[in-house]
Amino acid sequence: MIKKMGISWNLRKLMATRDMFQTTDLGPLLAERGIHLSREQVFRLVTQPPQRLSMDTLAALCDILDCTPNDLIEVEVVNAQVRKTAEETTPPVPKARRTQIRRPDLS
Repeated sequence: MIKKMGISWNLRKLMATRDMFQTTDLGPLLAERGIHLSREQVFRLVTQPPQRLSMDTLAALCDILDCTPNDLIEVEVVNAQVRKTAEETTPPVPKARRTQIRRPDLS
């Protein structure tokens, strides 16, 4: 069985609970904690789940929002493949046939 995992990134929701509705609200607060990101980097951090996140940035976000990493990131199964049971039938596979080459009569 193969599980594909995904995450829910709750930064925007947590910011809203603290009356922070602009991505520009977050930049100065991160800078106070030694995290210097460009305006575009802060925008991406807020609007989409990061592929990589430094521990320093995660710690700063948790401090700013008074939360834990579990509040920011929720792990979920997004696609699970299950094993087939004996009851499930697969369509029959056609048998391979040998190809016969017929040459025209050259007489």
